Amino acid sequence: MRDPVTIFEVGPRDGLQNEQRLIPAARKVRLVDLLSRTGLRKIEVTSFVSPNWVPQMADAAAVMAGIDRRAGVTYAALTPNLRGLNAAVQAGADEVAVFASASEGFSRKNINCSVAESLARFEEVMAAAREAGLPVRGYVSCVTDCPYDGRVAPAAVLDVAAALLEMGCYEVSLGDTIGAATPETTGALLGHLSARIGPERLAGHFHDTQGRALDNIRVGLDHGLRTFDASVAGLGGCPYAPGARGNVATEAVCELMETLGHDTGIDRARLSEAAAFARTLRSDA
Repeated sequence: MRDPVTIFEVGPRDGLQNEQRLIPAARKVRLVDLLSRTGLRKIEVTSFVSPNWVPQMADAAAVMAGIDRRAGVTYAALTPNLRGLNAAVQAGADEVAVFASASEGFSRKNINCSVAESLARFEEVMAAAREAGLPVRGYVSCVTDCPYDGRVAPAAVLDVAAALLEMGCYEVSLGDTIGAATPETTGALLGHLSARIGPERLAGHFHDTQGRALDNIRVGLDHGLRTFDASVAGLGGCPYAPGARGNVATEAVCELMETLGHDTGIDRARLSEAAAFARTLRSDA
């Protein structure tokens, strides 16, 4: 067997946040509980954001309170500001995440501020997380292409990723937010980042909008990445990025890793059960 690979399950948060039909908290809890039985070690459960921005996540505290926590599973939450961080701490999140963009256009559309301003805002979040003893993961959106600015320079991604790591993030997930990345642009990006950031501190977050997610994951593997985000049943995308719908399916990533000889620790039969349930949550189901 080759090196083990960690699949970071983002379906309950990134997957469901874009669904137009409000999903009852009990059904979200059921999804997380099914995922907890698969052998996944990292599950992003929800996000503590303003319900005015993402109505689907208004029940974040209720979902966190309702899940059946299993030993060895990290239950994470997205926390874009200090208020969200404090709510996540109260809800018992095991780790939290902050997100920034590598493109100015997406940053202003997504969180209504510049890239520099967003990073400055995270300082207090990071300080509060350290005080609470919570690990922090960083996300960088639009790492190759932006729906507003077009092609994104690898140097811009490096600046943001390095800033997040220097703040204290243990890992940065590189987001192909609109699914426009190709093996060539992914390779160029990772080649540029490798000059300053080791692959053990990076993760890949690829959307399958154009059917290239698995190809890009292969490139990530070649560059030493061993953590990849995925969404059960391919749920979701970003509500502020036109064309973003289509996270890569966890089942597809598991199959690829098995084919390539990378252990994920995931029971594929139980994952299939979770995926079948996840499909019933879609607005078009």
